[in-house]
Amino acid sequence: MIVIKFGGHAMTDVEGLFAQAVQSALDLGQECVIVHGGGPQINDALSDAGIETEFIGGFRVTSEEAFAVVQSVLSGSVLRNVVAQLRSAGINAVGITGRDGGLLIAQKLTELVDGTPVDLGYVGEIVRVDTSLLTSLLASGFLPVISPVAVAGDESDEDSKVGLNVNADLAAGAIAGALGADSLIFMTDVPGIYRNWPDTSSLIASITFSELFLIKDEFSEGMAPKVLAALNAISSGAQQVRIIDGKDPQAFALAIRGLGGTVVTR
Repeated sequence: MIVIKFGGHAMTDVEGLFAQAVQSALDLGQECVIVHGGGPQINDALSDAGIETEFIGGFRVTSEEAFAVVQSVLSGSVLRNVVAQLRSAGINAVGITGRDGGLLIAQKLTELVDGTPVDLGYVGEIVRVDTSLLTSLLASGFLPVISPVAVAGDESDEDSKVGLNVNADLAAGAIAGALGADSLIFMTDVPGIYRNWPDTSSLIASITFSELFLIKDEFSEGMAPKVLAALNAISSGAQQVRIIDGKDPQAFALAIRGLGGTVVTR
């Protein structure tokens, strides 16, 4: 089982090459689940709507008005485009959102990765994953593609009328952990985790969970949620996490064979 986080920046660059890479994973006998992002697409839509884009600690500040746009983009155009790419390549993909079947339940995120209190609006921190829908789809021969929005709730209840924007890295990490995935692959806009971002000579080839945990507060901007997602995925059941340059199709081909990028192990 491989969970793939298909980042928004990677989407704009690889087009049909992504579907070819996914097919190669399927040909190796792997089950796959895809969680997509959509940052650049959301930025464009918010700009068109006259809504300012703001990030704090790598997370998008999301007002109620902004969430309506975010959800429309992620669960509408982006999700449908990814599914269409895969189906055009002969892959039996189906698109769902984190709100479908109570897949992702989240509470409002109130702290950044380093523990700093923050008010991000309609941004969620996942507290529960129900994999029932995913396992049913996989058993029926479908490849699930998931839009990272969640239902507001807690460990036992949900408010189905309220949705929250969830960082796609963290959504992928939570899903990979809940499924006990053999590997979580982040296709992003950088070749891996940099110990001293943005110094490209500080790329980490391999690091253990405990080693990464000790330095997690040293990361900032978009790298911080990726590091947290990697830690969460392994602590909740995933075997390993690999972060690669999603703009390079060859990097993904290597990743499904256990090579390249930064690998985080138990």
